[in-house]
Amino acid sequence: MADKNFAAYKKHFHDALLNDCIPFWEKSDLLDTENGGYITCIDREGKKYSDDKSVWFQGRCLWTFSALCRRYGKKDAWMKAAALGKDFMEKYCTDSDGRMFFTVTKEGLPLRKRRYMYSESFYAMSMAEYGALTGDKDALEKAAACYDLMVRLYRDPASDPYKITPKGYASTRAERASAVPMVLISTGQVLRRAIPEKAEYYTKIVRSVIDDIFTYHFKPELKCVLETVGANGERIDTPAGRTINPGHSCENAWFILCEALYSNDKELEKKALTLLDWHLEWGWDKEHGGFLYFVDVDGRPCEQLEWDMKLWWVHNEVMIATLMAYGITKDEKYWQWFEKTFEYSFSHFADKEHGEWYGYLHRDGTVSHTQKGSMWKGPFHLPRCLMLCEELLGMLEAGEPIRSCL
Repeated sequence: MADKNFAAYKKHFHDALLNDCIPFWEKSDLLDTENGGYITCIDREGKKYSDDKSVWFQGRCLWTFSALCRRYGKKDAWMKAAALGKDFMEKYCTDSDGRMFFTVTKEGLPLRKRRYMYSESFYAMSMAEYGALTGDKDALEKAAACYDLMVRLYRDPASDPYKITPKGYASTRAERASAVPMVLISTGQVLRRAIPEKAEYYTKIVRSVIDDIFTYHFKPELKCVLETVGANGERIDTPAGRTINPGHSCENAWFILCEALYSNDKELEKKALTLLDWHLEWGWDKEHGGFLYFVDVDGRPCEQLEWDMKLWWVHNEVMIATLMAYGITKDEKYWQWFEKTFEYSFSHFADKEHGEWYGYLHRDGTVSHTQKGSMWKGPFHLPRCLMLCEELLGMLEAGEPIRSCL
């Protein structure tokens, strides 16, 4: 394994994080010191192009700055940046019914609200990370309460206090989306670390939700995970029902690998590796390189117009998943996948002039959007990837067994 040069890769990820990615965001207009919170609509050079704030990214940025402090020390600037997000979310991002907004103005006035629970997931995850870092028991209690709300909504959607016309009509076609259990897994794993006295409680929920993915979405006969299925896991012969999201599945794979490591469950590990293997093959663009955003399981036309684009976060998640899989198994194929994804990512997404990464490429690898931040992209997937890959490479360099990164 000496020829793998783990130390050099580790240094690359460390430098990319602390000398490129985070400095870009610190110098940008991200931190709203006047109103609190974060402005994530940031152009290539770091200037804001919209004042509106994504509530997802209030949580995601809070998690990132808190995680940086946990891993690299409580740098004053990072602690202040984390506090900006925590205070803003607590003041402005939750509606009177307990559900969270999707977007707000720079001052925190509500703009949009959505049915799904992703804003809640990033709130719970980030408040848990911040609470564990600072010893803030109130933050931990709020994280726990929010997660309990998520679990209740997942198990009983009718209990949602946000009473508006449903997105779909379950009486006509009941559907399950794999992204919902995915965020319940990752958020539950962070809460388990942050609130160790409730570890058994969170483990029980996480394992139950993982079981749902394998029961309903995991399709051995198709060698894939379907993003959307019927209430009992049945295939739906529509573009949505045939959709594979390789990025989601690879991200899910490393979440599940973390769970297998936590509980020393070799059977779960095997299933997670199978899930990863399938979606590396489904996602890789054999003509142009990089991972496609969406794939139709039957090779029919995708409904999503962006199906053939290359997105930054997909490649971030693949690097984490393949590096973790290699560390666990020492199977050369995972190292080869890691190197191939690494080479594509840093040669196509990295902005060598202004720093950080582009988020969106055309299929041929040319840049589609030059902005560094939007309602969807900001300092989360990339810094998380850089932190976790550095940690995994450190374990490999030291010859240590791979541990859960969450």
